[in-house]
Amino acid sequence: MNSWTRRKPIAPAGERHPDALPPTLSWPHLMALGVGAIVGTGILTLIGVGADRAGPAVLLSFAIAGVVCACAALAYAELAAMMPASGSAYSYSYAVLGETIAWVVGWSLILEYSLVVSTVAVGWSGYASPLLIGLGFPAALTQGPELGGIINLPAVFIIAVVTGLLLLGTRESARVNTVLVLVKIATLSLFVAYALPHFDAANLHPFMPYGFTASAGGDGVPRGVMAAAAIIFFAFYGFDAISTAAEETKRPERDLAIGIIGSMLACTLIYLLVAAAAVGAVSFTRFADSPEPLALILRSLNQGGVARVVATAAVIALPTVLLAFLYGQSRIFLAMARDGFLPQGLARISARGTPVRITLMTAVLVAILAGILPIGKIAALANAGTLIAFIAVGSCLLILRRRAPDLPRPFRVPAATLVGVGAVGGCLYLFFSLPMQTLLWCLIWNAIGVVIYALYGRHRSVLGQSQR
Repeated sequence: MNSWTRRKPIAPAGERHPDALPPTLSWPHLMALGVGAIVGTGILTLIGVGADRAGPAVLLSFAIAGVVCACAALAYAELAAMMPASGSAYSYSYAVLGETIAWVVGWSLILEYSLVVSTVAVGWSGYASPLLIGLGFPAALTQGPELGGIINLPAVFIIAVVTGLLLLGTRESARVNTVLVLVKIATLSLFVAYALPHFDAANLHPFMPYGFTASAGGDGVPRGVMAAAAIIFFAFYGFDAISTAAEETKRPERDLAIGIIGSMLACTLIYLLVAAAAVGAVSFTRFADSPEPLALILRSLNQGGVARVVATAAVIALPTVLLAFLYGQSRIFLAMARDGFLPQGLARISARGTPVRITLMTAVLVAILAGILPIGKIAALANAGTLIAFIAVGSCLLILRRRAPDLPRPFRVPAATLVGVGAVGGCLYLFFSLPMQTLLWCLIWNAIGVVIYALYGRHRSVLGQSQR
């Protein structure tokens, strides 16, 4: 059983992996990476899914998901500053909870990041497709088979474009990302400027038409405030992608905490303004479950020209989320390959300082998912993987505070017990608020992962080989 519980030692501050990626990022880059990852398809597209599940009370769903994510973000900030490693929650779990749990967390992160990229690509396609169809592009090539099409080709295309950018180099990708983040914030500001003056309190009644707890409706879809929170929880995470950049950060002991906490604060303010403007401007039934809710709301307000501007800007700006999560996925794969859980040949770094093989492998996987699956099912399953990772990080915070209270902590979370319990308890509640089908697929995914670990990973572990 030792092989199932062995832990990696926590590396001393400042120690770098022999094949470490070059440090090129500072806190403004990390802030832009975080805002780029967080503000994306969650507010631009999933607000429609959330309104379908909770009605106007989607505002409350955003608040609940935001509080839970704030607890998780604080836990990430402390651990990332202590252990600036590329593997994020996987690496923290390996050092605190043991190898088997680390594998499960890493396997869940593969699920999270791959499906997030797929979801965002489908969301991007939802805005791009009407523009393309207007130019004569075949509609059957803008949707997957389940929605009556052949393949979602725009989603596959944008994944290919972002992958090409990442292969150019981290510094270059960060610069492009910063510009696109500014475009995204300007787009949301434009929406608020036109929608907020139409705010009508009557659109908020009944405020909670489906109740608070998650319960299945007549169509079998779970509805209620918590059902929506479990889905639009997706709208808040993304700060964990910052922690995967630890190895490439110039001053990780300072910059990681600034990037994680700063991006969460900025995005919470943005979300409050956009969500209030959206649900107050028109009845939620008019944009519920729409793939382009913000543009639809503007058209309902007879602002067709502004709607086209927002849709076009979304097409330009949404790839920042793809960039952040494709980047994060490749770094997690890199950490797992270095530890022997994936073929170590995948960890090879190019002359430009990027893990080319892993990035290409990730891109192919997510392009297949984005090409054939609808956005709602992808987002729910992505949330399951994320919640598992957040539960692990909250647990690591609590355990390390008891096991190693004197370890150097460049950033120290205030009220750590409350924050850790909030992250673990809140994520557990949201996890079990997910649709039963999602939980079943998550169980199947992790059962497959445990079998792979038992038959392959446990014996190939670099740490295990060093201890034999």
